[in-house]
Amino acid sequence: MKDEPEVAASGRPVEVEGGSVAGAEPAALPIDRRELLRRAGSVTVAASFAPSAAAAEAAHQHVTKQKATAAAPGKPAAPRFFDAREWASVRVLCDLVIPADERSGSATEALVPEFIDYVLTDPLTDPREREALQTQVRGGLAWLDRECAARFGHGFVDCADGERKAVLDSIAWPEKVRPGMEAGASFFTLFRDLVASGYWTSRTGTEDLRYLGNTYVAEWKGCPPEVLSRLGLGDR
Repeated sequence: MKDEPEVAASGRPVEVEGGSVAGAEPAALPIDRRELLRRAGSVTVAASFAPSAAAAEAAHQHVTKQKATAAAPGKPAAPRFFDAREWASVRVLCDLVIPADERSGSATEALVPEFIDYVLTDPLTDPREREALQTQVRGGLAWLDRECAARFGHGFVDCADGERKAVLDSIAWPEKVRPGMEAGASFFTLFRDLVASGYWTSRTGTEDLRYLGNTYVAEWKGCPPEVLSRLGLGDR
């Protein structure tokens, strides 16, 4: 893993001897990759925005083409929904949720910000659902800027890494937030799940999961014991 500390929202796994940290408070511990996947699939709010497999594929095809267009001289790609400051915040926040490590690239390298921008403007989405999601995300980014300004005197993008971590750690665990911080926690849960949806349906994410797809197997011997053990199914 990288040497710098991760926020409690991180989707990267943390290698810890013995599998836990004795005496650590929950808010100080990063969420490992399996836990983030579990939350993305179980949190009620996720069901309201989670794109279908076909929608996710369409989104990734769109952002890949957009990136190719951006590479053409004089044709920079710009977000369709976010303004310049929001876009900067989204890109920073995405990489705090899933940073690059020695195994695979970051959320921005996987075009997750572009994925989110597309989801927020997808013309095939029900207009009321799209507007509600846009309001949640835009309002959440504004909340983040206000909270950072109240604590440190400047917005999220202008914060130092430690300042960003302090704010995100205070909203990364909804069941433990202080009174008055519920709106920030609700936004960050939503945003974190959007990042997870975008990352693990991207080429970078599927390679990170070692997903093989429809690969021919001459003989099926069942799930490897080490995988069953990691999933807590070793005795089955």
